[in-house]
This record gives sequence, C-alpha cells and structure tokens, in this order.
Amino acid sequence: MRAAVIILGSFCAMAAGDGEEGVMYVYTLTTSGTAGAYDEAMAAACIQGIVNRDGPRVYVVSAGNVRPQYWLDTLSQAPGWLAGKKRVPVADLDALVALAGKRLKGAVVWDPAVPATVNVATTIAGVKDGVVLSPDMAERSLPRWNLPVLEDLRGRFDGAGCGSKKNDAYRWAVREYLAKGLCSPHLLCLFEDSCQTRDSGGVGYVVTRDWAVTHRAFVFDLSPWGDEKPKDDPGQAVGTDLETYRMILDETLRQSAGQQMTELTGFFSFWKYSNMPGYASGHEPVPTEWETVYLISPYNVYQNTISSDCYNESFHAHAPVSQIKQHGPQPGAALEPKAYVCILMADYDSATPLYDFLPKYWADPGRGKIPLAWGINPNLLETYPDVIEYFYRTATPNDFFTSDASAAGYMNPNRVRPEYLPLFVKHNKGFFDRADMTIAPMVLDWDQPTEGVKDAFTQFAPDGYATIVMDLHGAGGKTPQPHMWKGMPVTELINDTCNFANPKQTSDAMYGAIRKRGDERPGFYFFRIVWTPPSLIIESLDTLRKDHPKIDFEVVDPYTFFDLFKRHYAKASGMNQ
Repeated sequence: MRAAVIILGSFCAMAAGDGEEGVMYVYTLTTSGTAGAYDEAMAAACIQGIVNRDGPRVYVVSAGNVRPQYWLDTLSQAPGWLAGKKRVPVADLDALVALAGKRLKGAVVWDPAVPATVNVATTIAGVKDGVVLSPDMAERSLPRWNLPVLEDLRGRFDGAGCGSKKNDAYRWAVREYLAKGLCSPHLLCLFEDSCQTRDSGGVGYVVTRDWAVTHRAFVFDLSPWGDEKPKDDPGQAVGTDLETYRMILDETLRQSAGQQMTELTGFFSFWKYSNMPGYASGHEPVPTEWETVYLISPYNVYQNTISSDCYNESFHAHAPVSQIKQHGPQPGAALEPKAYVCILMADYDSATPLYDFLPKYWADPGRGKIPLAWGINPNLLETYPDVIEYFYRTATPNDFFTSDASAAGYMNPNRVRPEYLPLFVKHNKGFFDRADMTIAPMVLDWDQPTEGVKDAFTQFAPDGYATIVMDLHGAGGKTPQPHMWKGMPVTELINDTCNFANPKQTSDAMYGAIRKRGDERPGFYFFRIVWTPPSLIIESLDTLRKDHPKIDFEVVDPYTFFDLFKRHYAKASGMNQ
C-alpha cells in the first residue's frame, strides 16, 4: 500500500469538523479488474459519502476512467466553481480513514455467499455511518483502522424465510431499516450486487455508492417481473423478487407520506432479468425497462435510469448552482406551407449519459450550426448541478434544453394516482423552474395522456408536450392526434429515427415518417435521435434534401416548432382552448 503523504494536521482539522476553505481532497482509485479493486472502490465510496455529507471535501478520480478527471479539470477553469481550489492528494485508504476521523463510526461486513448483502451493507453503512468491507478486507484493514464492526452479515440469511437468501436479506433490511424510518424517503438505489461483478472488478455501481451513503438510501437489486425466476436466484419461487420489490415500494410510499416524490437511481441488471446470452428470459431489455417504470410510477417513484460509473455525486451536489437560464425563444416566424422539423438530441435523461456521454457530443464541431433540442432531465440538478450549469453556460444560440424521459424524472404519468397529481405538478414545476424549461417533448407512457395528465403538464410544460406511447400490456394504448389542450400543444415524438446507423438510414427514416403521416403542409415532425453527433444530424438532413427535394422542410428550435404548431392547430381544435 502506498505510503501516506498527507500532512496529519490537515486530517485532524477535517476530522474535527472544522473544514478548510478552498481545499479539496483527491483520492485516486489505482487498481482495476480484480476483487481487490472492487473492495477498494466500495470502501472509498462509503467513506466519501460520509465525509461529503456536510460539504464538498473528497473527490475521487480513477486510473481506469478519465471522466472524473475531465470534470475536475473542466470545472476548475474559471468561472467554474472549483477554480482556485487547492487539491490535496489522499495517498491510500488508511489516509482516507484518517481524514474521515470520528465521522466514520465503524464497519459493515457483507457475506460473499449472499451477493445481495453488499447492498444491505450499503444501506446500513448510510444509516450508521459505516464503511462496507468484504471479509478479506475487514481482516486486513480493521486492526489498523481500529474500527468496531457495526454489523456482520455473514451466515445471517439462509433462505429459511421465503425460500430465497437474496430476498430474505432484503426483507430483513426493509423491516430493520426502511420500515423504521431510518432510510431516505426521497431516494432508492437499484444497484447491481456483487454477483459476478466483484470477481471481475466491475465498479460501475460501486463508485456510485457515495450518493447512497450520503442520503442513507435503501439499496437493492431485484427483478420487476413476476412470471419467471431471475437468473441469479433460480431456486426462488416465481414472483418472489417482485413481491419484495413491492414491499420496498409500499414502505417507501408510506414513509414519504405523499409529501415528496422518490427517485430510483440505477438500472435493472440486464444479464439477470432480461433475455441476454446465457439466460433465455421471456422478456427483452427494453420491455424490462418499461416494466420497471410501469411498476414504480403509482408509488410516486421516478427513475434516474442509468447511473453507473457516475463518480462524485456527493461532491458535485454541493456546487452553488440555484437558478440557470437558457437562450430565450427566437422571435415568432411566419407560418408557411412546409414541413417543420425539430430534432431532440435524446436520452441524456439519466446521470450516466449526462455525465459521461454528453461531453463527447457537446464537443462536436457541428454543434451550433442548426437548432437542436437537448433532452436532459432537470431532476439531475440534485446530483450534477455544476455539470448542467456548464452545458447551459457553453451553449450556442442554437442549443436549447428540454426535459427528456418523461419530465423531471422518468415515470409513466398515466400511472400516477389521481390524488397524487398535485404532488406530481409540484415536483416537476420546481425542477422545470430551476432549469428554465417549459417543454416536455419525450413523455413515455402506455397510452395517450388522460385529461388529468394534460392538465398537470399545462402547469409546468405549457409550451409543448410530446409523447412516445408503447402499449406493452396490450391494453389498447394509442398515440394522441396532434391537438391543443388549454393552450398547450400536444403531439407525438417520432421514434422512427431513434437508433442512428448512418445519415442515409436516418434520412430515409425521416422521409418515411413524413410520408406515413400524410406529408401535410404545414406539417410538424419532432424526431428523437439518441446519442449522435450534431455533424451527423446535419449530414442526415442534407441527405434528406438531396434525395427528396419535394419535401420542403425547415429545421427549427423547439420553441419555434411549438409556436407554429400552436398557431396552426388552434384554428383546427378550438374546442379545448
């Protein structure tokens, strides 16, 4: 282990809670691909979450992932909030434990024989201010750290309760922690457990645990399906995972008492719960994603779908960002008999795409040459306010921001219980106001919006509503016809262009979508394109002009798009104005 190089006096000041203005402590994860790397990342994340509760003190970088260093360097450039901060390196875990001082109360030892216990241990660590350790690491480190064992989960769960060791562990944690009000009613963490990941040194949902520990969140890893056994627990009775999942949701709703909505950060484990090589599940990955959201929405829970490899959320969350502004809409354009096209640069709606993917596409030389709507979810102001502020600050006049799936968080609005729609409005309006947003162009649902849902959206997205409807339950769901609702434009988000292959393919998809919808003049076509450089969007549009010159189209920003839409459809649908 590396020798400590931090001046002990700095540790003492921090451990006493005094803090140091203008100083941040940087810890580097240096190992990868091994169980030891998993254990190191777990310990570092837990300690970071405890130390950062009251302020931005510890920042973690990685020798194997460049993104945390990228954001450290980017936000250290004026006017970034880290400009001028002194970086003090933390040499090793011994030094990080010393830095935590009395904040760190002890250790929670998990049971490798029951992979779910690494999540239970994380829940306990958040509640009791502990560090999660494997038995190997506990044996090596605890004598040096002089920490008590707060809980030892080895041998505690044998499946005697419900026939599943995994579910026995989670149900015990529900009874002992969630049901007693010891966990956050605002945050749940769907993080992959140690099954397979520890042996390979996979830390995607390990480095994120600083956020879980900081907020004392309940952490779990379960299937949303009740009609088949998950791959990781084939001995359980069918539906056991889903039953436990609902226990967690029921208790979370009781704890939140309808006073706040709850974020579910993380994603289902593909290899365990959907049709992937080695597991002949009856469910494909996308329907499994939709089923998760279908399941959680009635509990006032929304998803931050992917948050793997999201470093330092407990640090970034302290950035002094309260209100941000985007470029206002352009002056009203004349309504002409042409096809109006708007492009949603989609699926930056969860933490990983925002934090890790978007910088690549933001740097593309084509950005700024045509108007584009960038879809992000404003609820991420809770985790990465400085990252979002950076994108707003560096936007060109052709870059506009809207929400993505589905508003301030990914949920099915039709599944929100009517009595909770006022809470739904309050939640979304708060984040939309902070993010200077008035458009929700990617509402994902199983049917067209009810009148109650449309009424709700008029209160925070009055300038435009668009939806993708996928009726995976065969209940007769339909895409809404374009219309106006109490001054709010309502239409579909066209998903034909979702997965970009090449400019020709996307051009053909756009042409087909326009033709399928009658090629009306004027016509309004809002296209979703996922994780694609702006320069390739421009090539696709140039190809569309070349291959189909009879399609007279204009690419417009989302405000202009919906303003023209409103003027056109207001004449045709005056009954709901």
